[in-house]
Amino acid sequence: MARILIAEDEEASRAMCARALVMDGHEVATAADGSEALEALTREQGRFDLLLTDVRMPIMDGIALALAAARDFPDLTILLMTGYADQRERASGLDAIIHDVIAKPFSLAVLRGAVKEALTVGAR
Repeated sequence: MARILIAEDEEASRAMCARALVMDGHEVATAADGSEALEALTREQGRFDLLLTDVRMPIMDGIALALAAARDFPDLTILLMTGYADQRERASGLDAIIHDVIAKPFSLAVLRGAVKEALTVGAR
C-alpha cells in the first residue's frame, strides 16, 4: 500500500487518522506540526505517497508546509484538512499543488475515500 505522512497538531485526530489508515494497510508516519512534518519529509527524501495535513497548526501551518513540500518534492500528493471556512478559502488558491481539502469534522469513511481517491489520481 502507500506511505502516508500525517501532520496534525490535535493528538486525538492525528491518532484516529493514523489508526484508520494503518487498518487499511498503509504505512503511516505522523508529525505534530508542519515543521516536524517537513523534517520527516526531508529525512525520508520525500519518499511518501501522500501528505495529509491540517491547515491550522502552530509553528508551521499546513499551507506553508504544502508550499515547501510541493517545492522540494513535486511528485508528492498533498491532501489538506480543515475545520475553518477561512482556511479553506486560503487553500483554494493552491489548486496547482494540492489534490483536495477535506472539511472537518469528517467520518472515517470520508477520510478513507479521500485518501483512496488522492492516491489513485497521484499514481497516474
